[in-house]
Amino acid sequence: MCIFCPACCEGRFREAPEVTRRSRTSAKETMRIFALPLLSQLVMVGAFAQAPTAAPAPDSTKGLTISHAGVRPVVDGSPKFFTGSAKVEQLFPANAPSRVSGGIVTFAPGARSAWHTHPLGQVLIITAGTGRVQKEGGPIQVVHAGDVVIIPAHVKHWHGAAPDSSMSHIAIQDNLDGDTVDWLEPVTDQQYNGGK
Repeated sequence: MCIFCPACCEGRFREAPEVTRRSRTSAKETMRIFALPLLSQLVMVGAFAQAPTAAPAPDSTKGLTISHAGVRPVVDGSPKFFTGSAKVEQLFPANAPSRVSGGIVTFAPGARSAWHTHPLGQVLIITAGTGRVQKEGGPIQVVHAGDVVIIPAHVKHWHGAAPDSSMSHIAIQDNLDGDTVDWLEPVTDQQYNGGK
């Protein structure tokens, strides 16, 4: 019986009369080629899933940490790293053993970061407004609320608001030996405007 479509193997669906015996055999052979490895994988997964394992001991010293909105401090972005008005709110630090930290950055219209890189990359989740993102040598990309930008490690880039809209994003990055970002030179007005 076919695990993908039981009805076809039980004869409820008939092949068109022009289908030859050879093509039916080829279809069955194809099914066998794909179904057998899948079935063997399912059997292995089932065996591992049912293998007895020791339950982890409950850790009564650690619990959930909740960082409530409105309680976290919001600071002005440093003029060394931002052009225009930017507000930075740390959502969570990289507490060992985790290396991941995150924050919300809100840019006023026309505001942007300086050029920078991340040693292990960065993810931006655009939460409000319209913004711009550019990697060195590439075109300016327009981003909107709901967009996700994935920036690989060591890629020189900048991000900020559109000229006529504010923009907020959640920034998530890993730290490498305590470093999450390498700040470079400011983005000029000409670069921000696409060379115009």
